[in-house]
Amino acid sequence: MRLINVNTYALSEFLESDVPPYAILSHTWGQDEVSYQDMQKLKLARKKKGFSKIAWACLEASLAAIQWAWVDTCCIDKTSSAELQEAINSMYRWYAEAQVCYAYLGDISRMDWMVNRFRALHASKWFTRGWTLQELIAPQDVRFYGEDWFMLFEGSHEVALLSSITKVDVAVLRHEIRLSSISIAKRMSWAAYRRTSRTEDMAYCLLGLFEVSIPMLYGEGKRSFRRLQEEIIRTSNDHSIFAWGLNLDRSTSDLLASSPADFRGGHDIVSWGRPGQHEMTNRGLRINLPVLQQETPAVPVPWSAEYEEQ
Repeated sequence: MRLINVNTYALSEFLESDVPPYAILSHTWGQDEVSYQDMQKLKLARKKKGFSKIAWACLEASLAAIQWAWVDTCCIDKTSSAELQEAINSMYRWYAEAQVCYAYLGDISRMDWMVNRFRALHASKWFTRGWTLQELIAPQDVRFYGEDWFMLFEGSHEVALLSSITKVDVAVLRHEIRLSSISIAKRMSWAAYRRTSRTEDMAYCLLGLFEVSIPMLYGEGKRSFRRLQEEIIRTSNDHSIFAWGLNLDRSTSDLLASSPADFRGGHDIVSWGRPGQHEMTNRGLRINLPVLQQETPAVPVPWSAEYEEQ
């Protein structure tokens, strides 16, 4: 793992067993971001617009007596496909293990915040991006900042507000329950209205939420989301992954969803009972289903999942 020294801005690499305490930045990418290559020439890096986010994150960490910081734009050498693959598969864990996460919402001005903070948060790009979902959920301590790095609030003090905006359960934001106890359909629904710049990233940004890893294959388009679902099916017996398309005005014969947007009606879906095993084969889905006994001939129950209120 590569970290920034908050005092000198020098980059240092650490083995996973020797990673020191660090702060981590969550933000949305803009123009003129600082890359790993830029950091090799610090004088030039300082001239880029994106350097201010690095500087402020390092300053906040320093004030908290944290010596190291991680910023995705410059701590990953994106010219190395192997390093990018490792980083994407490790991202959730890196955010979870950070001492503190600084969430920078640069599109919220002081004036917007004073006039109507709820509206300002709802309008922020940070709540619409795919990658920031795991950056909200994984860290133990998330602190939110607006334009010019004025403090908005500590996440732990506003979990109800964050839940109302993101639809992520309060208990999840408080780390009171394990993510694995939440149905796959519900977790997918959290990302239903989020977007990524690259189609493939809509799958890759969700790896940590489902505790799976898949190879990065940029250029495959929506195939990446199908591969994500296939890997989830391989590692989980939760039938709610098939409970997609609810409230959608279209019909399809496909077994798997095309994107998280297909799960936007799944926020209240829960798994029940002890779902039978299932697996994807070269001929389709092989699955064991419970049988519903009634006066007419017995029929298989579609999935071991239902609406929460039921």
